[in-house]
Amino acid sequence: MSKKENQDMVVEFTPLEKIEALYSELTDWYGEADNKELRVAAKLLMVSLEKFSIYGGSDWHELVNEYVDILKNDPEQFQKILRSNRGELKDKKATGNYH
Repeated sequence: MSKKENQDMVVEFTPLEKIEALYSELTDWYGEADNKELRVAAKLLMVSLEKFSIYGGSDWHELVNEYVDILKNDPEQFQKILRSNRGELKDKKATGNYH
């Protein structure tokens, strides 16, 4: 059996995977609290909306609405975007969009 250094076994997470790990960590922090998943999602959304408004220019809300519309009208496409951002899809095509 070979011995590997700890650094050899480091797994590099995508930014989305890091956010998902943070979400899990925060839901654990709430313990048995009611609606803990929704509470954490709301806090992450508040931070995200603030960043959109700061860095997204005057039409930042249009990008937010684009994500909401995709999730609402085409959940399969939204899941594909998530998988792509997790690095799960081999054929990633640049669309010029932020997702």
